Amino acid sequence: MTIRDALDLLRRHSQHPAGSRLEAQWLLIHMLHVETSHLYASPEQELTPEQMAQVGAYAVRLRQGEPVAYILGTVGFYGREFIVSPAVLIPRPETEHLIEAALEFARDRPPLTIADIGTGSGIIPITLAAHLSQANVHAVDISEEALTIARQNAARHGVKITFYQGSLADPLIANGVRVDLLCANLPYIPADEVPTLAVSRYEPILALDGGPDGLRLIESLLKSVPEVCTQNAMILLEIGSGQGEAVRAMADSLFAPRAIEIIYDYAGHDRIVKIQR
Repeated sequence: MTIRDALDLLRRHSQHPAGSRLEAQWLLIHMLHVETSHLYASPEQELTPEQMAQVGAYAVRLRQGEPVAYILGTVGFYGREFIVSPAVLIPRPETEHLIEAALEFARDRPPLTIADIGTGSGIIPITLAAHLSQANVHAVDISEEALTIARQNAARHGVKITFYQGSLADPLIANGVRVDLLCANLPYIPADEVPTLAVSRYEPILALDGGPDGLRLIESLLKSVPEVCTQNAMILLEIGSGQGEAVRAMADSLFAPRAIEIIYDYAGHDRIVKIQR
């Protein structure tokens, strides 16, 4: 089997036709420890028996629909590589909109106290801590398995973050932590839609199910804003398409914020609600 053969095999077994070429490339680059250019400069390179067996194992997992990020155990986000497992949601590029909004808020301000709720693999607090070295960063998740991954990622990137296991902002309130910037990418898919989505086959239901209307956890977090946020804090929430106005109304009714803005993703969908307390 050559590199060309392996690429063809992996592409045929991918369950994502539009992305099959990239998936095949990522897997072979990871396995061979080479650059993408090598795959196409040396397509006739013969693989070893061990490498052929690995390609076969990859093909089986692709055919079953397993995400490439879980097969590799890592995924890229905002210029860094993060460890992932089925205990955490796979980071999406759309979350980079939240990072950009957070960094814009932090620009030219004194060091902030920051918290990320429902941190999962830790991509949000770790990325912010890496860019804002003087910030005091906290992260919360209800899943101890997710926190294990997040701690590994924090160590991998050499940043200091205080992690808490618990529900939403409860651990912060219990520890008297008040924050200037509150971030969250909480589950926002309505419960009855979750089983119909391909993503639910492998990614944790805990990270997907947002309750009957998809907004149960977001509403609960917003109720805690007066207890956990400083007077002029910024709240950044990732949301689902079409949820922006509902979250705007929710925030207005709970604590009368000074300003609310909906940030759209590259497809023009509601993606981030930016709330100035």
